[in-house]
Amino acid sequence: MSDRAVREFDLCVVGLGPTGRALAHRAMRAGFRVAAVDPRPERLWPPTFSCWIDELPEWLPSSAIAARIPKPTVWTKAEHRIDRPYCVLSKTGLRDALPLDDATVVAGRATRVEAHEVELADGTILRAATVFDTRGLPTLGQRRAASAHGIFVDAETAAPMVTEGEGLLLDWRPENGAGPDEPPSFLYAVPLGDGTVIFEETSLGLRGGMPQRELRRRTLNRLAAHGIRLTDAEPTEAAHYPLDQSPPKKGTVQAIPFGSRGGMMHPCTGYSVADSLALVDTAVAALRQGRDPIAELWPWQARLVYWMRMRGLWGMGRLTTEQSIAMFDAFFSASPRGQRALLSAHDDYTVLGGVLFNTVARTWPFRWRYDLVGWANRNRWVGFDFAAAEHEEGRIG
Repeated sequence: MSDRAVREFDLCVVGLGPTGRALAHRAMRAGFRVAAVDPRPERLWPPTFSCWIDELPEWLPSSAIAARIPKPTVWTKAEHRIDRPYCVLSKTGLRDALPLDDATVVAGRATRVEAHEVELADGTILRAATVFDTRGLPTLGQRRAASAHGIFVDAETAAPMVTEGEGLLLDWRPENGAGPDEPPSFLYAVPLGDGTVIFEETSLGLRGGMPQRELRRRTLNRLAAHGIRLTDAEPTEAAHYPLDQSPPKKGTVQAIPFGSRGGMMHPCTGYSVADSLALVDTAVAALRQGRDPIAELWPWQARLVYWMRMRGLWGMGRLTTEQSIAMFDAFFSASPRGQRALLSAHDDYTVLGGVLFNTVARTWPFRWRYDLVGWANRNRWVGFDFAAAEHEEGRIG
């Protein structure tokens, strides 16, 4: 290998999704010599990204927001209006807000990612004082998953369910055609700011996830219940990823996992981008001060919050539809701070503990609480055969 194949930097970021690009951008702005590696660095990200507006860092311009929903709706046993502005991010706006003009951007695939060295498929080696691994999540397998099938529908067609400035965060109304003996799922539907609305049936917490075919069937059932008929030519989006990616350990010599790969995927919701963006400056500040970024990103309070949220994930993954509705109805009766503690706060452990306790305490009937905490039906839905359930439904119908 020639000397020209080795390049030196202060910081190397591997993976240029929104999280990696933001980290490289803010480090570059802080004066670090930054290398950023991705096989397709200018590719526009495929997924739709959404979040609560108050989660976003102050340095992110408003051009990164494509659509705003002042009071999104949750349907459980009744309608809940959440008085907390929500938004859909603009992929182009977000990318343009994170320029890498003074960074060295390398189009290539990393084959080895270590604490101070990254090797690319062409043999190039990038050396850095610190390496961040922001490549996203590993393979799902049979881990507890978030699964979703999204269908993009023009706003006029979608109007019977969702109009401009409105959004359905969790719609648990019994309209998806799933029986009481099948794993639960809910609908997520928001306008995207480009004349379309995404309708996305979503499952959280199942081991191995829910198949796309089943999620699509349920989405179409919901739309049909509101008189919405599709052409089958509408674009779609698929999501299928693990929810149980744990935070990195302190004191280990390693490339630092950051974003969803580094435990910032919310175990109970599947959100990660806003939390990751908000923590970028914490990581950069740690480097400037010569401190351990992992220790700064993951103090014991944040690790305790993660541990408690994982208990929530395990609970969700074994509930029936009826139990899920009762649980979310109890949760959305909590105070605004209590809701924030579960949905987005990184380290508000005392309030989170209280809201989890009260959610279990208020879920009725009493016996369902045993399922929530894992004293009963711990392995419900493990190995569920969706193909057999679909066949049985067709045979009976």
